[in-house]
Amino acid sequence: MRTEAALRSLSCCPFGEMTELRHRREATCGESDDILSKASAELGSSPVPLPEDKAEGLASEELQQPGSVDGCPASTSGAWEQMEEETEAKEESNKKGDEEAEHSEPCDVKRPRNFGKSVLVQRLVKLLFGCLAAVTCGMMYAVYLSIYHEKKFWFSSRQELEREITFQGGNGLYYYYYKHMLKAPSFEKGIYELTRDNRTVSALTINAVEQLFLYPELVTSFLYRVTGSQDVIEPVYFYIGVVFGLQAIYVTALFVSSWVMSGTWVAGMLAVAWYIINRPDTTKVDYAIPLRDNWALPYFSCQVAALTGFLRNNIHSSMEMFCYLLMSASTFTFILIWEHGHYVVFVQGLALFLLDCFDLVQPRKMADIHKVYLCSLLLAYPLQFQNPSLLSCPLLCLLVGSALARYLQHNLKVGPPLARLMKILLHFYLVFTIGITFSYLVKKIIPVRESDHILKFLEAKFGLNSTTDFVTNLLLCQDDLQSPGQDFFLRLTQASVLPFYLLVLLVCLLSALQAIYCRLSGQPLKSSPRLEDGLIGQQPEVVYHVFHTLLFGGLAMLFVGMKYLWTPYVCMFTAFGVCSPELWVTVFKWLRLKSVHPVVLALILSTAVPTIIGFSLWREYFPRLITELSELQEFYDPDTVELMNWIKTQAPMAAVFAGSPQLLGSVKLCSGCSVTSLPLYTDSALLRRSESIYQVYALRSAEDIYKILTSYQASHVIIEEAVCSELGPPKGCRIKDLLDISNGHVVYEKGEMYAFSKYARFCQEIKMNYSPYINYFTRVFWNRSYHIYKVNAVVSFQY
Repeated sequence: MRTEAALRSLSCCPFGEMTELRHRREATCGESDDILSKASAELGSSPVPLPEDKAEGLASEELQQPGSVDGCPASTSGAWEQMEEETEAKEESNKKGDEEAEHSEPCDVKRPRNFGKSVLVQRLVKLLFGCLAAVTCGMMYAVYLSIYHEKKFWFSSRQELEREITFQGGNGLYYYYYKHMLKAPSFEKGIYELTRDNRTVSALTINAVEQLFLYPELVTSFLYRVTGSQDVIEPVYFYIGVVFGLQAIYVTALFVSSWVMSGTWVAGMLAVAWYIINRPDTTKVDYAIPLRDNWALPYFSCQVAALTGFLRNNIHSSMEMFCYLLMSASTFTFILIWEHGHYVVFVQGLALFLLDCFDLVQPRKMADIHKVYLCSLLLAYPLQFQNPSLLSCPLLCLLVGSALARYLQHNLKVGPPLARLMKILLHFYLVFTIGITFSYLVKKIIPVRESDHILKFLEAKFGLNSTTDFVTNLLLCQDDLQSPGQDFFLRLTQASVLPFYLLVLLVCLLSALQAIYCRLSGQPLKSSPRLEDGLIGQQPEVVYHVFHTLLFGGLAMLFVGMKYLWTPYVCMFTAFGVCSPELWVTVFKWLRLKSVHPVVLALILSTAVPTIIGFSLWREYFPRLITELSELQEFYDPDTVELMNWIKTQAPMAAVFAGSPQLLGSVKLCSGCSVTSLPLYTDSALLRRSESIYQVYALRSAEDIYKILTSYQASHVIIEEAVCSELGPPKGCRIKDLLDISNGHVVYEKGEMYAFSKYARFCQEIKMNYSPYINYFTRVFWNRSYHIYKVNAVVSFQY
């Protein structure tokens, strides 16, 4: 019996030679020779050969035995079963193709024991260099901003008043509250005064923390106090340094996002280079440091980086938890410190909603992301002093609509392609219908701030309605709410980012559409696709960024101010694409390239293309950056300095100033005096106040202007020569034209202008010192740019 078993074992060896692991199985089958020789020695004779038909029959029986492997019986050697299991595990982990399996090592070749350690060391070294490169890029960008700011404004050589004037555009109001917190007797007393502020807007008591989102100033002033920086650094330098530090975190997060997606930190360096080169279109920090955007967008960048890592399929559990915690903290902070934060997260939620509808992300991860959104809104609600707009915001409506639609609609992701597509369309309808209904009910139950001016603006922006309303037309004339011009696209093209972005977007979008078609057809996606598969559209993080850039890009095409949310991720996404071997392999798979192996060519191009781009950017833009840092620019505004000096030294402390909101922000910062309005475009009440004060530039009588100013308790009014004598097309965005149209004093018909006011323009007539005007107002200060008139306390009206 042992001899027959040995013969049967020997007869199975030719079948083993036909497999792709021929050499290993020959070694295994060779063990049968030892068995045969031992059996022959015991019997003292040579093995008797069986007839050919019997041998074949026995071989076929062994082939059909459940314990056999490719014709080799399991009883010949237990070592083969273990070897094959190891081989299969190796093939699954390394994702080797059939061609590579034919050239696999024989079983007698053993890997060195320190092979795994060497791979681990290589990964750690790569991780270390990548982290060092990311941190270095962030720190160098912060240093660059600091030097550029010093050269542009001569900041260190200026007095405190001149430094404060450099906070242009009304954003200096935020810095005023930072100073106020430092001057307060205690941190708690400062917060109490800000939440009951009756010294900023005349005849009003406002919660400045709630209305202006002053948490960045609160935290910065607290850090300045507790770190003992009073004896080390001036308050203004500490404030600016914190903002520049956040910008360093911003570019570091962009670096990490591109690195995580492409697998190489070269992509991160290219993303940072493009971001800095396109700085006029990526950030406002050059000219408006205290703006909420500059405080909030670094946190959003960290959130996007954490989300990118969290969406990956093959992420380690500990790293997934880290990404989840970072995403939670950054989402909450972003919503808390910026009034528009929840709108931005809503757009991101739409991108993830599409990802989930097409079944391209794990349901568990989508549920976790929705928990992050919901918890962030619920935590921000009390910290924003029960802000009712959070309860009816689009983000919360999307979460509620998604949850209820899931409950009502079963088996969304099963069925034939057409049926699944119809289910998805029905799902869209349910989600948005439920969300709109939820928002309507919340607004009926809970009083929400009036936002009619925003709806009117959107109607006028999209041509659905025409209006003569001053506030609506003023918003339409804001630079950030205009459509982008050709110069914007020209700058991106000259920096080479736009052409490569369109290429990368096209490839990733087409590959994502292929993946969506597979999911609609019921085909499973590979959780860990191989490089040679060319399936970049099956990576959830890539598809998310495709939707992300498309949605924010669409908004940027409507409102140029949205470019600061779109352009940084264009730089990051493009850098990932040109440095990603998977993207190049995807292209070569479509082209059916045969002359050169696609993987080899992809690895070459993913290194050569970013290298060429980097050298070209270095040669063209590096000298420009050095020139910016070496040249002393001039920021000289003597008229504004003279105005602020007079207000600070000559005006009484109880004075209340009226004027344009942007100028009043600087007045409040430099003097601390009360003002009639603030430069906020989201508060309809303050916008109506601004409209009333702007009447000094309209065709109104002195008596009308006097009544308006006294109704807001204004003691002084500032008239700006640039607004009063502004030149431009008659039917443009001049303040006086918008006022004339709103007041009905001017009508445009068929290109002709018709005036219907018996009064002259107030700001021009008051300078003539005519008797009707000097009865109401007394000029107390003037220069080439500004005139200050004191509102007389007692006036006898003559009719």
